Amino acid sequence: MKPIKGRGSAHNPKNRFKDTHLEYDINEETGKFKKPDTQLLTDHTSEIISTNQSPDISFDVSLNPYRGCEHGCVYCYARPTHEYLGMSPGLDFESKIVVKYDAPKLLREKLAQECWKPQTLIMSGVTDPYQPIEKKLRITRGCIEVLAECNHPLVIITKNYQVTRDIDLLLSLAEKNAVKVVLSITSLDKSLTDTMEPRTSRPNRRLKAVRELTEAGIPVHVNIAPLIPGLTDEELVPIMEASAEAGAGSVAVVPLRLPYAVKDLFVKWLEDHQPDRKKKVINRIKNMKDGKLNRSEWGERFQVEGPFGDQIRQLLKIHAKRLGLNKNISPLETKHFRRPETDQLRLF
Repeated sequence: MKPIKGRGSAHNPKNRFKDTHLEYDINEETGKFKKPDTQLLTDHTSEIISTNQSPDISFDVSLNPYRGCEHGCVYCYARPTHEYLGMSPGLDFESKIVVKYDAPKLLREKLAQECWKPQTLIMSGVTDPYQPIEKKLRITRGCIEVLAECNHPLVIITKNYQVTRDIDLLLSLAEKNAVKVVLSITSLDKSLTDTMEPRTSRPNRRLKAVRELTEAGIPVHVNIAPLIPGLTDEELVPIMEASAEAGAGSVAVVPLRLPYAVKDLFVKWLEDHQPDRKKKVINRIKNMKDGKLNRSEWGERFQVEGPFGDQIRQLLKIHAKRLGLNKNISPLETKHFRRPETDQLRLF
């Protein structure tokens, strides 16, 4: 199937949990799936904060205003989560967005409970809280309003310049050492990001966000994420240098993960957009992952091994020190936390 402009996936693979499968219509002239419009579906969950049990993940609690992501990053490790909703990790993941419209209200109620103990909350940990639809829905902003009111510690992870819209709220948290923004930068090559992560902010805009946030007094960390061996690894040092110049305080590398159907989606993308590099990329990944395209064992999912893995770690260590990208490592503070008012409390 031919690639679709503006979408990361070129097809809609079958859900591994279902026998039935809904396929998109094909344009007979182009041989492509017809470009799907974004659909918004309502999430009726009553729980807004997710807890983490994996030893691979460095945080315990997270909040995801959206399930599925318009950004359409072809490599996104979160794509298989759509299969738990009965949909496909392909085009469905980036065009059928499940929205938690009540997220700010549910968050307020959760933080008001006496049993809630303040701890660093990650937004979002799975899909991007600033994906394009956030500009209209403003659900992420609504959640940050609650957190800012409560002085509750927050880490935001995003690929979108739109995060700068909320500098006013983030600055309130920054004054209490209760916030950090993480910008994920995959490549500085716009032509590459145009097809690999089609609806994200372009690299120069992400660096602009780093600069604006830093100048406002908000700590910024950069994730070189994901690092794709054989494709973007040669940009490791240039990304670090650009991040330091923009004002980032720290940096980390997150190796590519290809769980379940993401493996096939990514290989198909290589065939469509980087055919001359396909063999090199696949071989490099396998060299770093014990001969596999992905490792799913807890404790091993984010690990890389072999000479190439050692080289990445050494480059990161040497250049982070040279560029001063080893700041902002102190934990966020919880001592300023105060419980929010709720409609129930206002009755008394």
